[in-house]
Amino acid sequence: MLNISIIGYGYWGRKLARNFENSTFFDILSIVDKKKINLNDAKKNLTSVECYSNYKKVLKNKLIDLIVISTPTSTHYNIAKTALENSKHILVEKPLSLSLNQVSNLNKIAKSKKKMIFVDYPFLFSGTINYIKKVINQNKYGKILEIESFREQAPVRKDTNVIWDLSTHDISILTYLLNDQPISIKTLKKENIKKGLCDNVYINLKYKKNVNVLIKNSWISPTKIRLIKIKFQKATLYCDENESLYKIKVYKNKNRESGYTLEVPDIDITEPLSKMTSYIYNSIKKGSNYLFEKNFNKKITTTLEKINKS
Repeated sequence: MLNISIIGYGYWGRKLARNFENSTFFDILSIVDKKKINLNDAKKNLTSVECYSNYKKVLKNKLIDLIVISTPTSTHYNIAKTALENSKHILVEKPLSLSLNQVSNLNKIAKSKKKMIFVDYPFLFSGTINYIKKVINQNKYGKILEIESFREQAPVRKDTNVIWDLSTHDISILTYLLNDQPISIKTLKKENIKKGLCDNVYINLKYKKNVNVLIKNSWISPTKIRLIKIKFQKATLYCDENESLYKIKVYKNKNRESGYTLEVPDIDITEPLSKMTSYIYNSIKKGSNYLFEKNFNKKITTTLEKINKS
């Protein structure tokens, strides 16, 4: 068993707490949150944990192996840095930080302390994205011609924009699937709610081998959309995370006259956060964090910075 402390018990912190609590690998020793109402909820749901309003109190506890950080984005860096300096492994809700310099600094500290950095990019652990990755690696439907991704409707944040919020999902997925970074970036940003705060963005990315990617991310939408379309030479794949069971549909090319044939593959629908907890445990025990090796976090942050500045 590994001992953990969760900093931030809001909407996402509760989801993380539930998955770590249900895991057979972890014991939650403490919960930290500035809001009294959140701490009261933690005491009701996790009766054996200690509750604190100041995260620095838990970092001195030598029994804690992993610090889980699920706080506002603007606080990620300082909390992660302090946790690493106190020789703790860390799991940080996406994004890891809001600048490449900060991510590089966290990597240096982690290396010097021989600790691991995990980032909660949930789709890396989903059955849908890993099915797509297998299809790409096997070259099952030929080369990729184009990718379209639509991610709309989410709570409006005060401390960051829609790029660092929703676009982080798309960029982490693309970096994982394509194992590459874009060679060209074009962005159209819109500020509908508040001046200076991007809440709607259109992104055009170009990758090697003439792969074109179109992304739309928006906080403002009457409906929740989580759709990725990948056009291969021999098929078009729809990945809809809003579907409860049939999340992936494959439209195989026949010909221009007769259209397509539809296939619905079996997908592992295990909750991604559950898989993530198992991955973290095995990584710490084996000393191998393969998903986040080769500067994975730096690649994502680099692309997000360029999108944000373009």
